Amino acid sequence: MLVYGTKAVIPAEVEIPSLRIIEEAELDDVEWVESHYEQLALIDGKRMNAICHGQLYQNRMSRAFNKRVKPRQFSSGQLVLKKIFPHQEEAKGNFSPNWQGPYMVHRVLTGGDLILAKMDGEVWPKPINSDAVK
Repeated sequence: MLVYGTKAVIPAEVEIPSLRIIEEAELDDVEWVESHYEQLALIDGKRMNAICHGQLYQNRMSRAFNKRVKPRQFSSGQLVLKKIFPHQEEAKGNFSPNWQGPYMVHRVLTGGDLILAKMDGEVWPKPINSDAVK
């Protein structure tokens, strides 16, 4: 006896009635079975609503993001500039340049990766993401 003369009930028992809750509510077996079947019949509809809502939300978010995306196509032999990242030793301060190059696109890989080559023909071993070049 914890609260005002009634027994404590965990929230799961309120949502899915246990035998103790049924006895306290004084429902007979037929009424309890009918209410249980009604709840089970509504579960599929609730699942479909949740799936549809999630898909609609994802579509809205991707449309909002893709409005600002500008696709770029690179080809072999094209000249590009490579961005200088803050962790590189070329980034020395506020007045240092943000881009270095020009570099030549040696090969275009799937997924937007590029293999760059210096102007003298030396090929870089690591690919670079196309977001980091212009």
